[in-house]
Amino acid sequence: MAQQDTDQQHAGVLPVDDEGYVVDTENCEEREHAWRERGTSRPITVVGNPALHKECQDVTEFGEELQQLVADMFASQRTAEGVGLAANQIGVDLKVFVYDCQDDEGVRHVGVVCNPKLVDLPAERRRLDDSNEGCLSVPTAYASLARPDYAEVTGQDERGNPIKVRGTGYFARCLQHETDHLYGYLYIDRLSKRDRKDALRQMAENEPRYPVVAND
Repeated sequence: MAQQDTDQQHAGVLPVDDEGYVVDTENCEEREHAWRERGTSRPITVVGNPALHKECQDVTEFGEELQQLVADMFASQRTAEGVGLAANQIGVDLKVFVYDCQDDEGVRHVGVVCNPKLVDLPAERRRLDDSNEGCLSVPTAYASLARPDYAEVTGQDERGNPIKVRGTGYFARCLQHETDHLYGYLYIDRLSKRDRKDALRQMAENEPRYPVVAND
């Protein structure tokens, strides 16, 4: 499909491939920069904050307020040097995440997903990858977690258009991780009790490199 111009892409009209999946690999630097320049970086909520431990509300309004939230999320993600960020990680109760993530082949993906739902994979496509995983809301902690090495997410873009996003390797992990956030799950919730305890110990022993919201 023909390349859309940058203004159209920033307005939420990403091209799609022959199978209907968004092409989120083109003009990544320009699109991310355009969002980030409009945004204000916000501190990151951390594990224990109630905002992270419940399902978020569906996005139903796709106007300027959502556009500003997305811009703030890209700005916050860049400050924290993350590859994905969910709205509740900056205290906003809406099902939206942004990403700026490379896959295992080094291809960069940049995009926005509202109201995401993970597509159930048939058993023959569920090859597990047990790489390390971290989270901006569990700063400085990492743990091995098995997830499928391929993921598909359906949802809407920042203008309300229906979209499908797919990824492999590290980007697949990102799509699963951020969708989890919006349903009230952190990656440490999927660990054994021992590994969860170890991750929280790592977090307690180190200082985050970006502003966080203290849990009272």
